[in-house]
Amino acid sequence: MGETPVFNENDYVAGNPRLVASGLAIVLSGCSGGGKSTLLTALAGRGHAVHPEAGRQIVREQMHLDGDGLPWRDALKFVELAASRVFHQFNTTQVGERPVFFDRSLVDLVSFLDMKALDVPAYMRRAIEIYRFSPRVFLTPPWREIYVDEAERSKSFEDACREYDALVEGYLAAGYDLVEVPRSSLPERVSFIVAHLPR
Repeated sequence: MGETPVFNENDYVAGNPRLVASGLAIVLSGCSGGGKSTLLTALAGRGHAVHPEAGRQIVREQMHLDGDGLPWRDALKFVELAASRVFHQFNTTQVGERPVFFDRSLVDLVSFLDMKALDVPAYMRRAIEIYRFSPRVFLTPPWREIYVDEAERSKSFEDACREYDALVEGYLAAGYDLVEVPRSSLPERVSFIVAHLPR
């Protein structure tokens, strides 16, 4: 039997400066329905650590509870709940030798509020400056041929494209370099990302 991990609350460091300094927190973001989740599943299958999309987790939880923290009911509440989940994911990530993938980031959440012309809390703007991911962000572009509308992501392809444009603007404003993942077969897309990871 394995040993029980020793709990030490001091191990939880807000902002995780060691992870920031490592440059190994890799964001995969992009257009809804652009194949991002499939890519991350394939990367996990290759042994890479992957953090799931916080926003999708929040949607599932809130729908299960009939809560109002949903993007179509209370966008700000949804964003704050999802941001708290991202903080936890980031702060509990152990720094190793291999990159760790994050399915979206805080920039996605703030860009969502900006697109809706809603007020963004000051701490959220500050968080984007403190919780720094690897400078190179991978984006899956709009891809109509594979786009599927889902219950957790009920929107038209045109709305998804508008969100994508807001994402691009948000990441550039936050000082990240964007790398668009080509529209190609899954193995080719995975190989493209792996080939462009920081060394």
